[in-house]
Amino acid sequence: MNIKALYTLFTKYKSVCTDTRKLKENDIYFALRGENFDGNKFAEKALKQGASFCVIDDKSLENVSNKFVLVNDTLAALQQLANYHRRTFSFPIIALTGSNGKTTTKELINCVLSSKYRVKATKGNLNNHIGVPLTLLSFDKSLDFGIVEMGANHQKEIEFLASIAEPDYGLITNFGKAHLEGFGGVEGVIKGKSELYTYLKENNKTIFLNTDDATQIKQIGDYSKVLTFGTKSTNDCTVKFVDANPFVSLSYDDTLINSQLIGEYNFTNIAVSIAIGKHFDVETNTIKTAIETYVPDNNRSEIREISGNNIILDAYNANPTSMIAALKNFKQLDADKKYLFLGDMFELGDSAKEEHQSIVDLAERYFDENIILVGENFYKTKTKASTYKFSSFEDLKLEFKAQKITNTTILIKGSRGMALERILDVL
Repeated sequence: MNIKALYTLFTKYKSVCTDTRKLKENDIYFALRGENFDGNKFAEKALKQGASFCVIDDKSLENVSNKFVLVNDTLAALQQLANYHRRTFSFPIIALTGSNGKTTTKELINCVLSSKYRVKATKGNLNNHIGVPLTLLSFDKSLDFGIVEMGANHQKEIEFLASIAEPDYGLITNFGKAHLEGFGGVEGVIKGKSELYTYLKENNKTIFLNTDDATQIKQIGDYSKVLTFGTKSTNDCTVKFVDANPFVSLSYDDTLINSQLIGEYNFTNIAVSIAIGKHFDVETNTIKTAIETYVPDNNRSEIREISGNNIILDAYNANPTSMIAALKNFKQLDADKKYLFLGDMFELGDSAKEEHQSIVDLAERYFDENIILVGENFYKTKTKASTYKFSSFEDLKLEFKAQKITNTTILIKGSRGMALERILDVL
């Protein structure tokens, strides 16, 4: 079946699914393949659960049911369908990528624009070669804006995602030491993330540029279709940092905005949401309310109170850049007693040893005691005698189960695979 015919089916049923565990009645089921699974094997199950049709690429199943739609490659068909659907939109698409802060920035932009317009954005972090098509296919013509988050761990990935989403506006949160293994180093990260800029420039689209970031300015070059934001008075949108102890406060248009986001590193994420709101005529007081009412969740810079402790839970992800920012922020917080739980950073490749040691050195320079390191990479680092090291969470759990930590400010940060939110149960 060709994409035009497949789109005719989509316009009738309007929803797709790639996981039978999440299937709703009348969804079109796409039988995707992976290294350890084959969705074709679940096609008959999908029909029994109420799927309207199943898109398959296993020729042996072609005649099993008249509700099986055979294509050459189900993933490619999903991506092509998403792009076909995207081309029917009359509303603009805003795309964003970056090493850190993508999801928080996306949520802030969504909050600001949703205060005036009908907006839909990427759910959670569905930002890869499957998530972006699913995001686009969830949009409908009633919207005023669509917001698409794009993630990548290797070259050409952002280029490909941009070709599917065809954004009208775009921004890069930052360039940092994330996915170094796949990108081949920091320069590779910059090149890979800048593929979004390349798409926008080649198609005469608009870029939101943080003029406080010299790397972004360099990557933009002499391109003129740019909306600037940051702390400089010459920007299209000027935002001033006020404080971050622990929550970020900032000033815009002679208005103080007190967010519920911790860490100075979130200042830029808030600033771009203000810039986008300003460009699309959202009033200042409305922007203020939207930002002040946004509360982070899903282990992203959450504030928790447990057993008399103030806990900063930032266990969704970690890389050297975000680790440094979190440590700097934690150092300047006003607190009588602090504990630091750090978990391994993943996908650093040959840089893993050096980067973990650098984080340990910084932590020990900032803090004299109560540093707890978890994971095989941190366990191999050279530390002071006062620093605790555990090769696994289970080892840490055994040690700290008997300890009573109270009236303490605690930072918990590590890569998603470390699942350091489990420390909450220990505390």
